Amino acid sequence: MKRVALLFPGQGSQTPGMAKALYDEFPEVKQLFQQADDLLGNQLSNLMFEGPEAELTETENAQPALLLSGIAVYKLLKEQGVDPIMAAGHSLGEYSALVAADAISFDDALPLVATRGRLMEEAFPKGKGSMAAVLGMAQADIEQTLEQLNEDDIVDIANLNCPGQIVISGSKEGIDAAADLLKDNGAKRVLPLNVSGPFHSRLMKSANEQFAKELDRIDFHDASIPVYANVTAEPVKDKDSVKELLVRQLYSPVRFEESVRNMLDEGVDAFVELGTGKVLSGLVRKIDRKAKTFAVQDPDSLNEFLTWYKEDS
Repeated sequence: MKRVALLFPGQGSQTPGMAKALYDEFPEVKQLFQQADDLLGNQLSNLMFEGPEAELTETENAQPALLLSGIAVYKLLKEQGVDPIMAAGHSLGEYSALVAADAISFDDALPLVATRGRLMEEAFPKGKGSMAAVLGMAQADIEQTLEQLNEDDIVDIANLNCPGQIVISGSKEGIDAAADLLKDNGAKRVLPLNVSGPFHSRLMKSANEQFAKELDRIDFHDASIPVYANVTAEPVKDKDSVKELLVRQLYSPVRFEESVRNMLDEGVDAFVELGTGKVLSGLVRKIDRKAKTFAVQDPDSLNEFLTWYKEDS
């Protein structure tokens, strides 16, 4: 059997029209979307299919939308006998990975990530926080540069995505000041990201207390396959550890590159990105250009992956 690792994308991958082709073709996807609308008490499916994009991009909507599209693909793969050996998700995607690994139920996870999104939005005044991708600069050099900022300019490393791409997060003024300093110190480019807050920075800590209470209401289970945690980049299955790491995840860096390298060390035939977009597939190839990747988001890409999976190993 082929050794497959599942990857689930985070915020930024949402786009109007997401999962519509799967919804139109597969009755079980339609049923899952109806279940999601009922769980949330709103028409998330309409927002995903038709937009408007600005509303879909709001954290409170983007997070459940991405989880729903990822789990829809996962259910189709499962029905076809795909048996993954491990999973990981980027930021919000970690929740999708935990649903796929049976650590959290879909019915619990969907409202939970909508609440997570709302708390993240409320943690820092809208428009006052920002994130930016730093290209072509090593982590140690970025850390050294951030130490030169004024005390009031709060900026942290948020995502360690792949060689030469690290994301910083903080106050808008801090990001602007950091961008100039980083370019002076050798960064090729510093690109602002289309997000609504300073995610994975210490500015998210105020959301933590309330979110920890939300997690206390969830019935966690030991994971059926290892899920590589954002906070540690290490595999986790134990339900108590899963929960504790999710609390820390809000304000800690996403160690994606390290997670992928650790997964590769275990022997993986392919990484399969589930849901919407190809962002993570691109990052994996930058981490190891020999790694085989699939991005499954519509009937054609689903068939392409299944054809490969079912070929004689």
